Amino acid sequence: MINKQNLWFLTLFSIILVLSVYYVSLPEQSLTRLINGSETTSRPTQPTISEADILAALRVENDEAMLREMSYLQGILLDTTVSAETKSDAFDRLQTMNLNRGRENSLEALILREHNLKSFIRIKDDIIEVTISSNEGNYEHANNIMRTIQNEFEEKMYITVKYQ
Repeated sequence: MINKQNLWFLTLFSIILVLSVYYVSLPEQSLTRLINGSETTSRPTQPTISEADILAALRVENDEAMLREMSYLQGILLDTTVSAETKSDAFDRLQTMNLNRGRENSLEALILREHNLKSFIRIKDDIIEVTISSNEGNYEHANNIMRTIQNEFEEKMYITVKYQ
């Protein structure tokens, strides 16, 4: 499940995300008054988005989707009007989600260790999506990453590698 450290991380990141959306959506005049305390209308500089920010945003988005699905499945498990077969299916899906989450974390650590690249991995059934935080990607390097991941599974997986 989710521990306190992950909950704090999600909470703080959500607050930062909300504040950044608020900052971006402010009119330019209000923004200059906030920054300078005066009425001058200079255009603020565009914030730069680092590769780590992209990966963190992908992780938060994936975690939020996973938490929504988990709460839905837990609602099914706690519902007394639902059949035993439906509850069994919901429980199996919860177990698969937890197993995939562990696999995602271990594969990210493997890519960091073997290829020295930070990554974000999403597993859905037999599809693995890999996002690498690097702009200098080539086909050979992506192929090596795909082989590294496929070696961790007995069955054939469909692996995509995307560089950002």
